[in-house]
Amino acid sequence: MCQISVVYQQQDKEELIAENVSLLEVENNGVKISTLFEEPKLIEGAAVSRIDFLAGKVILTNKL
Repeated sequence: MCQISVVYQQQDKEELIAENVSLLEVENNGVKISTLFEEPKLIEGAAVSRIDFLAGKVILTNKL
């Protein structure tokens, strides 16, 4: 099983939002992430900036 970390990037800083994310859904008002043992979490106003498969993380930024 391959799980990934999600970070929120603002300027040059990255904030860890969640680890071991098993599902990521892009929605109209943001990005919803789910892990195996927690309730889904909506990060409002966020958009996927990039995915780094080698580092195992999804980088979110503010939706323009």
